[in-house]
Formats: sequence, structure tokens, C-alpha cells
Amino acid sequence: MTSNARCSVRRLVALAIAAISQTGCATGGSEPCIATVCPPVVEYSREFQARAAEELDLLPKHSAIAEMLSDYAVMREQARTCPRP
Repeated sequence: MTSNARCSVRRLVALAIAAISQTGCATGGSEPCIATVCPPVVEYSREFQARAAEELDLLPKHSAIAEMLSDYAVMREQARTCPRP
């Protein structure tokens, strides 16, 4: 091995030790930081909601649309309670 190669190995070892030392001193958890983006919740008038309820009553029992609207209601509630920055 040439002296130049030994110098490169020493530098790599020193760099590895420095990197390991830095991560050992890190504060906080190891969980990734994920930014939360809260979607806006559209507000509907009482009249519009009443009209939607009437139309929903016209659908057949166990309609796929009714199930989807139920899921949408859950998502709206989750968006309302989403922590805002």
C-alpha cells in the first residue's frame, strides 16, 4: 500500500468516527419528522345540508354513495380537529 493510500484510509476512518460521534449526540427521537398539513373544511349552509339529507333519503338502503358520504363525514371531522400551526 502506498503512503497516499494510507492517508486516504485514515481520512475515511476519521470521517466515519466523526459522523458516528455526531449522531450519538443527536437529541430527539428517531422517528422521522413529518409536517402535518390540515386541509380546509368547506362549510355548507343549513339549506344545502337539508337538501343533501333529502337527496340521501331517496337513495336505496345500503347505497355505495351513502357509505362514501359516511366516510367523508369522518374525514371532515378529522380535518376540523387537525392541529393548526
